[in-house]
Amino acid sequence: MSLSQPSRTDGPGTVRWEATTVPGPGHDVPLRVYRSGPAPRGVLVWAHGGSWSAGSAAGWHPACADLARAASATVVSVDYRLAPGHPHPAALLDVLTAMTWAQATADGPIAVGGDSAGGTLAACAALAWRDRRLPLAAQVLVYPPIDPRCQAPSYSRDPGAFPTRAGLLAAWRAYRGAARRHPAAGGATPLHSTPDEATDLTGLAPAIIATGSLDPVADDARGYARHLRAAGNAVTFREFRGMRHGAFLTDPALRHWLGAAYSRRTS
Repeated sequence: MSLSQPSRTDGPGTVRWEATTVPGPGHDVPLRVYRSGPAPRGVLVWAHGGSWSAGSAAGWHPACADLARAASATVVSVDYRLAPGHPHPAALLDVLTAMTWAQATADGPIAVGGDSAGGTLAACAALAWRDRRLPLAAQVLVYPPIDPRCQAPSYSRDPGAFPTRAGLLAAWRAYRGAARRHPAAGGATPLHSTPDEATDLTGLAPAIIATGSLDPVADDARGYARHLRAAGNAVTFREFRGMRHGAFLTDPALRHWLGAAYSRRTS
């Protein structure tokens, strides 16, 4: 593992951060680790958005630092491998590698989260964690795409809204490749490309789910919240009026709500 010199982020409150790499499945996985205050409340492993083919920990730096501050937690931002060069399950394996590292090194609860495509990865990581019978404090899902067919009415309400249905359909194809689900090492744990593939949603970590009323993905997020509740899981859901896709990067109010919801779940 290699570390950079710690740095401080701007803004009220101090968030120390450092870059690190941890051994992954055949390669090292780059991370950015943000620590808030003198005694962070657990670790939240975060997967960035970008339709599984774009985005980076560097691009999500200000948002993840602010989330660490809002949650009073350590946030581990994962620079996972991107499609189409690295189709599923590469990104999911990198997120699980970061979770394993956090579990081995952290003092406190472990949670996983992500925005947009990262929310899909986080939901699938929570499924894999459950199947491995490992404790997970929460799954924090911000406007996660769930249905690779993009069939819900919200995808058609505003054809010009981002992400477009056509663009997201193409992103799903590039991310999934020819694969749908994969066994983990030893064949013990299925690795889903979307939680839509899972036949059993029972026994999952409590979910914190946020979406916007103007987000094309809104119906996917609402539907997944309903399915999780129907399976007996605890769900905290909020739809932000007037919010569009991508707001995790631009809207402090969203990040502060997520941080407060995480704090309540892990306190």
